[in-house]
Amino acid sequence: MLIDVTRLADRYLQGRLPTGVDRVSLAYLDHFGEKARALVRFGGRWIELPFSDSQRLFSALLGGQASASSFVRWLVARAYATSWRQSPATVLFNTGHSGLDSDDYAIRVRERGLHPVFFLHDLIPISHPEYCRAGEAERHHRRLDTMLSVGRGLVVNSRATLYDLEAYAGARQLALPPCAVAPLAPGSLPAPSRGRPLEKPYFVVLGTIEPRKNHLLLLHVWRQIVAELGEAAPQLVVIGQRGWECEQVVDLLDRCTALQGHVTELPRCGDQELATWLAHAQALLFPSFTEGFGMPLVEALTLGVPVIASDLPVFREVAGGIPDYLDPIDGLGWYQRVLGYLAVGGPMRCAQRVRMEGFRAPTWGEHFTVVESLLDRVGRGHT
Repeated sequence: MLIDVTRLADRYLQGRLPTGVDRVSLAYLDHFGEKARALVRFGGRWIELPFSDSQRLFSALLGGQASASSFVRWLVARAYATSWRQSPATVLFNTGHSGLDSDDYAIRVRERGLHPVFFLHDLIPISHPEYCRAGEAERHHRRLDTMLSVGRGLVVNSRATLYDLEAYAGARQLALPPCAVAPLAPGSLPAPSRGRPLEKPYFVVLGTIEPRKNHLLLLHVWRQIVAELGEAAPQLVVIGQRGWECEQVVDLLDRCTALQGHVTELPRCGDQELATWLAHAQALLFPSFTEGFGMPLVEALTLGVPVIASDLPVFREVAGGIPDYLDPIDGLGWYQRVLGYLAVGGPMRCAQRVRMEGFRAPTWGEHFTVVESLLDRVGRGHT
């Protein structure tokens, strides 16, 4: 099989931390890499690395060490200069949406006789274009056109995403290829440090700072809490890189004197640091307007950390009745829940800890059992 690693390689060479999409792609490399070759799209060409070089590239991407970036550049450059070979008909994985908005992708797939299996993370740019960059809705329509026109199989992360996909295809009278719902496993975070990273109580919000994550609501809630509690107010720890169209949030983070000293921003947070911040938090706050899955929710519950989250269908699918759910625009409700979770032994927090006892996170083993079954269906359809 071929694995399209263009997005992973590009972000790796830019020194950017993995997003949730990237972590899924890395899991696919880890599972399928030993029997796959790498595809990199560069300079108008589709470059298929030889098996041995593919293994070296996969190892570098999985290792994540910045010191290997020159080696990655050399591997891709050598293949660009020397490799003009095209594979026989084979499975192609694209797990990051990368390149699918180009008409050329479907053409190249057909020319090479490939059997693509795509991972669809969500339809948010189409269902909620107001939370995405300008033009992203049109690009996502083209990605879905590619998936539905040449895809031999689609993997989705939740029944909620599958429902949105079925509605999309039905409205356009388009046939769906075989689809499989394969929930995502949490990242294999290292054991958290026993010592607290901060002595005072704190809450964590985790994710790229962008409009749909609703950081703005939390900052206004925190401003009110600080006005009432002063130095006794809990800390808000914002873990995630600054994204796009988040000027109001950035203005509050950078210039709001009332929040200074009460909000900690961590744009680059390694796995050990992340696990430690999560493990000792009063709760994870997850006020998103929309999500395709919601990995931070799973990671928090896996560590035994309570969650206060928006009342989204996908969150209830993933976590059932464990979290405390609120409307993402209910500022008063969020204010009251934060205060209710401020004490470690408070009744709200203790009640969720009891509900959490039966939680079992999805595993990558279960995920790939579903994917392997889909691959069998794809194979039987072309024998």
